[in-house]
Amino acid sequence: MSEISGDIIIAAVSIFTAGLTMAIGSVAPALGEGRAVAQALSAIAQQPDEAPTLTRTLFVGLAMVESTAIYCLVISMILIFANPFWEHFAGKVGG
Repeated sequence: MSEISGDIIIAAVSIFTAGLTMAIGSVAPALGEGRAVAQALSAIAQQPDEAPTLTRTLFVGLAMVESTAIYCLVISMILIFANPFWEHFAGKVGG
């Protein structure tokens, strides 16, 4: 039985975790943004005079919700391209 090197295990787990982070971290904001837009359109339909205020508030809220997906993207990029575990593992093996 061949032994799997630690680099391959760390790479596989990092890629899987990055994919899982993006999958889960982008579904919830997408659902939240869809619900926010639907509620805003409903509110604008009921009170058209308040459309500028509702639109401005909607865009601020959407930016806040979208920041969660952006944080997940950043974490995924760190796991794939600047993984701190690889350097830690290399220090243990090389030392």
